[in-house]
Amino acid sequence: MTEGMRLRPVLESDLVRLEQMFTDPEAIGVFNWGGFTDPSRWRRRFAEDQLLGDEKCVLMVDLDGVALGFVSWSKVRTGQISYVFEYGISLWPDHRGKGHGTAAQRLLVRYLFAHDPVNRVQARTESGNVAERRALEKAGFVQEAVMREYYFRDGAWRDEVLYRMLRSELPVDDQPDGQPAEDRG
Repeated sequence: MTEGMRLRPVLESDLVRLEQMFTDPEAIGVFNWGGFTDPSRWRRRFAEDQLLGDEKCVLMVDLDGVALGFVSWSKVRTGQISYVFEYGISLWPDHRGKGHGTAAQRLLVRYLFAHDPVNRVQARTESGNVAERRALEKAGFVQEAVMREYYFRDGAWRDEVLYRMLRSELPVDDQPDGQPAEDRG
């Protein structure tokens, strides 16, 4: 079902679809819709750094050459020299509910731990977003906290649930060399 899935850089041809997603509440989904924003920001950021900046990055979720949506992450500073990555995911409506989100999140966390010395990856989702909460848990994330009235959406303050994965919690199957993180030298 998710065999052949990969994460890839955003192509210029992807920008139209990304712009459409952020101007259509149905396309982005109820839990990600935060109101209308300037869709040209995608093109500006793409021209600047192909959406792969030092502080914020975007990759497309691709299954056998078909873009399913995207993942994005940013650095959250936790100290003078330390940070964690916080990420989000959004799939186009016709690709939701098929296990693609879980698989993409597994790919992303493996990628981040393989290519950066970060020790913690985290994600937040609205408490009512049962599908995303289930996907995070299936991907190996641990619920860490419920943040009361954290996010404003659709005229009301919403509770957010914080999930985390530490480098040492990455499932063995997802380790780049097949070994638990604490067993690698």
